[in-house]
Amino acid sequence: MYPYFDNLVHSLQQFLEFTEGITLSYHPEAIAPHGGKLVNRVATPAQKELFLSKAQFLPRVTLDERAVSDLEMIAIGGFSPLTGFMNQADYNRVVAEMRLANGLVWSIPITLSVDEEVAAPLQIGGLVRLDNPKGEYIGVLELSEKYHYDKQREAINVYRTDEAKHPGVQVVYNQGSVNLAGDIWLLQRDPHPQFPAYQIDPAASRQMFKEKGWKTIVGFQTRNPIHRAHEYIQKCALETVDGLFLHPLVGATKEDDIAADVRMRCYEILLEHYYPLDRVILAINPAAMRYAGPREAIFHALVRKNYGCTHFIVGRDHAGVGDYYGTYDAQYIFDEFAPEELGIVPMKFEHAFYCTRTKQMATTKTSPSKPEERVHLSGTKVREMLRRGELPPPEFSRPEVAAELARAMRIQQPALA
Repeated sequence: MYPYFDNLVHSLQQFLEFTEGITLSYHPEAIAPHGGKLVNRVATPAQKELFLSKAQFLPRVTLDERAVSDLEMIAIGGFSPLTGFMNQADYNRVVAEMRLANGLVWSIPITLSVDEEVAAPLQIGGLVRLDNPKGEYIGVLELSEKYHYDKQREAINVYRTDEAKHPGVQVVYNQGSVNLAGDIWLLQRDPHPQFPAYQIDPAASRQMFKEKGWKTIVGFQTRNPIHRAHEYIQKCALETVDGLFLHPLVGATKEDDIAADVRMRCYEILLEHYYPLDRVILAINPAAMRYAGPREAIFHALVRKNYGCTHFIVGRDHAGVGDYYGTYDAQYIFDEFAPEELGIVPMKFEHAFYCTRTKQMATTKTSPSKPEERVHLSGTKVREMLRRGELPPPEFSRPEVAAELARAMRIQQPALA
């Protein structure tokens, strides 16, 4: 009856369909998780009751600390689009090409590895009870596949070394030789035993960003206590986005890393005194640390995308350990992917230092100083200072944070008191 109007409406519908994905990229209430859908594998009350009723009849697999973290991260959507532990097709392509079998970017294998004697009696198509190290029934695996894998190949491709002294490689070498694949269910989501107030899952962080009206959110990852260089790059990023999502990792780390509760107290102290609280959210990342350098930088970015971040800070030697990776390898690896494949913007920062000439934090991009006028301290050096009973200098750490670190180290090492 009104052909012009009908054509206009049809054209508008086509335009909206065409731009739907673009719109999702810019509005926090609809930022697409990796793969397009936020996974939820936390059992409903009815599912939990059913699984509990089968408990005594199911074969058991006991998870280590890292596998417990992986189970949790899959269930809450932090590892979207994964719905379980990887099958062989996904595993092989991730190790070789940093992609899932369907081509989606993914850089770290998420697997459940067991010994031959544990895998042998398990039936494909059956359910497997998953226990934590305490023997508590925490999850279910719908077993779809069992497969062997090449540990050395995984080590070289993922960690860029086959040396057993590398902490990530060491984990691979010590785990079982058979991977169990299949979708999982987490029986229930309990409050975190140490940080319940900061246990903010991806669905909740997305809602918080929406309520705050944040259109751009930058995520920050660390396993070390925060220092002035961290603070500097976070605030530089905060100048260009609406909000900062501080997301320290509290899963399994190396034995010589400073404990998670100490790191969290340092963040609380710093936020109280030095940050605009209305523009920062502090939350825990339950994941385990892999120390995979460049590959883990991609992995960390995709996880923060699932939490709703639009940007991600990548600094010096991100997720590195020892001398296995170049200073900025974790930044270069982002150039191997098209921006739309990642769906999150890396914010790349040079190594920050305290400039004794300008009396402020800076990088080589902003400071006229000579090398001898720069105070460079790493997390490793700070740990060494604390173990010797020395306070980090104010050029490196805020005095309130340094005092907290010293107090914690004296508690952990009475000989330094």
